[in-house]
Amino acid sequence: MPDLDAAAQFVHTHGRLLERRRFEHRYGGAPDAAAVLRAVEAYRNADGGFGFMEPDLRTPASQPSAVLYAFEVLEEIPGQAPKALTDGALDWLTTVTNDDGGIPFVLHTAEGYAHAPWWAPQPDPPSSLLMTAGVASVAYRLGLDHPWLGPATAYIWGAIADLKLSDPYAFRYTMHFLDAVPDRARADAEIEVFRDRMPADGVLKVEAGVEGEALGALEVAPRPDHAGRRLFPDALVERELDELANAQKPDGGWDFGWAAWNPAVAWEWRGMVTLSALSTLKAYNRL
Repeated sequence: MPDLDAAAQFVHTHGRLLERRRFEHRYGGAPDAAAVLRAVEAYRNADGGFGFMEPDLRTPASQPSAVLYAFEVLEEIPGQAPKALTDGALDWLTTVTNDDGGIPFVLHTAEGYAHAPWWAPQPDPPSSLLMTAGVASVAYRLGLDHPWLGPATAYIWGAIADLKLSDPYAFRYTMHFLDAVPDRARADAEIEVFRDRMPADGVLKVEAGVEGEALGALEVAPRPDHAGRRLFPDALVERELDELANAQKPDGGWDFGWAAWNPAVAWEWRGMVTLSALSTLKAYNRL
């Protein structure tokens, strides 16, 4: 069983203020979500987007990845996000959406700011299935209704056919989209296609990542009622839950499996993945 008190000490000692507020709201006896919302709003820019939120992309300019994480946090406080805030973010996304309905992985406005190698900005960036599916999935889960969603959803449906399991991060967010999109018949049909393509051990290796970097069942299906859960046998999920529960470090936090290019972001990421680990274990009744 994970040590929640040790996790609290870790997050309060090393996490960002946003993760500390999230922890207090979820596990620390602070039911009022106002502090979480204020922490999210601190990352909001005048253009309606969000900046500074992605640890590996340290730019103040609004970025799609920052909107994605802001919406994921807002999902933890259902019904608390002002419509002006969520609509403002999607209004801003509309201004950076490509003609095909997709949004880029990273915008050129990150140029000149420190970032991990995989966040390299470029002029006229193409649409990213990972980023578009990620934002659309959480927008659907938040129950948002905005003109951005229609073209984005059409782009995702078109791009899924070319998705390869050798791109596990795009696969994970595509499965989140298939879990949330209202067209359940089409989503279920796509999931069946992926079921036939999954490796027997359920492990999706990140070919361009560090040694051992991979995604498993719990990254694809962080809740037992997630649509992606049907891709994995019960025994495999139970084994991964055991491994996740036992992965808590002596300092109380969890670690991450990708490259740490900057000592500061390593602590920020560890605070974030500690919240994610606790959330997954709680969803599966392991906490």
